[in-house]
Amino acid sequence: MRDLNYPEEGGTRRTPLPPGYHHLREELPLGHGRAVLTAAGEAITTFRMHRAAGTGIRADAPRAAPGVHVEVSLGFGPLRLRAPCTVVWTVAEENRIGFGYGARRGHPECGEEAFVAELRADGSVWFTVTAFSRPARTITRLGGPLVPVFQRQYVRHLGRTLRRLANRS
Repeated sequence: MRDLNYPEEGGTRRTPLPPGYHHLREELPLGHGRAVLTAAGEAITTFRMHRAAGTGIRADAPRAAPGVHVEVSLGFGPLRLRAPCTVVWTVAEENRIGFGYGARRGHPECGEEAFVAELRADGSVWFTVTAFSRPARTITRLGGPLVPVFQRQYVRHLGRTLRRLANRS
């Protein structure tokens, strides 16, 4: 479906994550209360979180929805790395807001990544990133063990950015 470069569409919604991939799951605190959840959910689903973190984002819709094509890019000029994705699922529940997108042909990785804000029973709001991936191109194969390290640093940067966006008055 949708020219994804991996067969386990929606795999970030399930546990365990698909075998044969590097797995990532990071949970980062954002703050407390429904207002923080609402602001975080809005920043996630409108791609504002990515843009505010310095990530290039081109999407064929203003909000994440299944089937929306997104191109994520990092770097500058000829060193810019482009990663085409398709939103494969969304969640907009009372206490959970977010989406997952999957890598399309031309992406440097095969796999899927999900971004979800959740209001927990104690009133705390958490940002969870869940992903499974493996190299799809020479550049990521050459990166070897550095790619997962970069992914974790990037996710933590997104979390700090989202915390700032969600807690603005």
